[in-house]
Amino acid sequence: MPPHDTLDRRRALALLGLLAAGAPAWAQGFPDKPLRILVGASPGGGTDILARVLADKMAATLKQPVVVENRPGASNTIAAELAARAAPDGSTLLLATNTAQAVAPHMLKLKYDPLKDLQPIGLVAVMPNVLVVSSTGPYKSAKDVQTALAAKPGALKYASSGIGSTQHIGGEAFGMATGTRAIHVPYKGSSQAHIDIIAGEVDMMFDSTSSAMSQIRAGKLRPLAVSAPARSAEMPDVPTLAELGIQGADVSTWYGLYTTGGTPRAAVERLTADLGQALQLPDVQARIKALGGELGTLTGERFAEMNRSEYEHYGRLVRGANIKAE
Repeated sequence: MPPHDTLDRRRALALLGLLAAGAPAWAQGFPDKPLRILVGASPGGGTDILARVLADKMAATLKQPVVVENRPGASNTIAAELAARAAPDGSTLLLATNTAQAVAPHMLKLKYDPLKDLQPIGLVAVMPNVLVVSSTGPYKSAKDVQTALAAKPGALKYASSGIGSTQHIGGEAFGMATGTRAIHVPYKGSSQAHIDIIAGEVDMMFDSTSSAMSQIRAGKLRPLAVSAPARSAEMPDVPTLAELGIQGADVSTWYGLYTTGGTPRAAVERLTADLGQALQLPDVQARIKALGGELGTLTGERFAEMNRSEYEHYGRLVRGANIKAE
C-alpha cells in the first residue's frame, strides 16, 4: 500500500485533527510514569534525530519525561525486540523504520512477531533514499558510478546502516537495475558509515535523506541521485534514478511509532492523539521537510495495513535479491 495515497492522507489528517482536540476522559490516567522511545540505530542518524524531536514534543503533551534510548544492531531488531517484550502499558515506544518492521523479519530468526507483538501508533515520516559519495572523490554523477561499476565489477564498496537495512536494499536494487555489482559494507548506523565515505574508505551509500542531509549541507557528501518518483524539494538539482534511465531501484525509508503489543486501547489512543499533536506543529513539519521527507499521516489500522503491505513487498525484494544475514 503506497504511503503517499491522497485519500489516505486526507482521512488521516482529519483523524489527527479530531484526536488532537484533546484526549478522552478515560485516558486521563495515562501516562503515570516516564516514557522511553527505543531507537535501533546509533545517535546522529535519521531515526535518532526524529526520535528526539518527538520525545521533546510528546513530553510536553503527555506531561511526563520522554527519553530516547539507542540500541543499535541486528538490523534495528534489538530495539524492536526490547519494545515487543516490554510491559504492555504504553510506557515503552519504538521509533522503527521499514528495516526492522518489513525487511529484517525475512532474513533473521526473530524472537518476536513484528506484526503481532508491536502495536502501530502512526506513520511519522517518509524519506527517499539518496545516492551519496564523498564530495572530494572522483564521482560527479550517478553515471560515473555506474561506469566504474561496469568497468570493475566488485571493485567499489557501498555502505549501509546494517544488513537488510533500506540502504542495503537500495544498493542491491541499484545493482539489479543496472546489471552491476558492488561490495556491501554494513555499519551499525549511518553516522559511522559517513565517516568512512568522507575519508574515502567506502565509495558510496544509498542513504535516507534524513540521515544524509546534514553532511550534504556541510559539503562533505555529494548527492548524485534520489531513489524516489520525484525530486526532493530540498535538493531540486539532484535527479531521480528514473530520470537517469534507471528503473525499479526506488527505495524509501519510512519511520513509524509503535508501542508494545497488548497495550490497553486507551493508552494507544492517547499516544496516537499526542503523536498527532506533535506532527501538526509547524516546527516539526519544517524539520521533517528539512530532512528531505514528507510528513506521515497514517494512524491506527491504516498504518497497520501499510505495515503489512510493506512487509510483503520487502519480503519479495529480499528473496529476489537473495539477501541473507551473515
